[in-house]
Amino acid sequence: MNQAHILVVDDHDLLREGVVSLLDAQPDMQVVGQAGDGFEALTLARDLHPALILMDVNMPICNGVEATRRIRAAQDTPQPIIVMLTIHDEDEILFQAIKAGANGYLLKNMNSTAFLQAVRSAFGGEASLPPKLAASLLEEFARLARRPALVAEELPDLTSREREVLGLIAAGRTDKEIAAHLSLSLYTVKSHVRNILAKLHASNRRQAAKMASQLGLLPDD
Repeated sequence: MNQAHILVVDDHDLLREGVVSLLDAQPDMQVVGQAGDGFEALTLARDLHPALILMDVNMPICNGVEATRRIRAAQDTPQPIIVMLTIHDEDEILFQAIKAGANGYLLKNMNSTAFLQAVRSAFGGEASLPPKLAASLLEEFARLARRPALVAEELPDLTSREREVLGLIAAGRTDKEIAAHLSLSLYTVKSHVRNILAKLHASNRRQAAKMASQLGLLPDD
């Protein structure tokens, strides 16, 4: 069985070691690195190329939001899934993390079963958001939808390849079909999809396609 490689980032040693033990006990997961601050996470993300990073929000030296932003800016595709870990459920922290490029957001008081389910869901391309925070995020989407049309500077900064993938998502293509159409690996396509969802602040493919249509990001043909 192929194991998904994970990097765990948290400045609390006891909590980090507990998360590592839980993940390493799973047959489909392997922790390949641990970091205690954002700068160390940036270095390990570059050197180890994990598929998933579990990133604490509040850390000294460089917090999780800033580390996420730097990882997104520094690494080429395929990029890791980044899921934030925190004891707080403050809306502002959530919005900052998503804007920085996080794919999900988990509270540290979850039980182990729910935690592992959320991690596996993240690998499947689903946004990991507690219900309360998901509702708050949807409220923010609704508020933005009521605003006048966005000016060019406010449009999501999608690459040309991400726009291609987004167009195929809107056409109802699966990841496998997109990979075949663009001659890309399935892993690379999944990475593009995660980046698109993060940049559009969308929780799923259908919402991303709808937002892309509203923002004029889809090709005319």
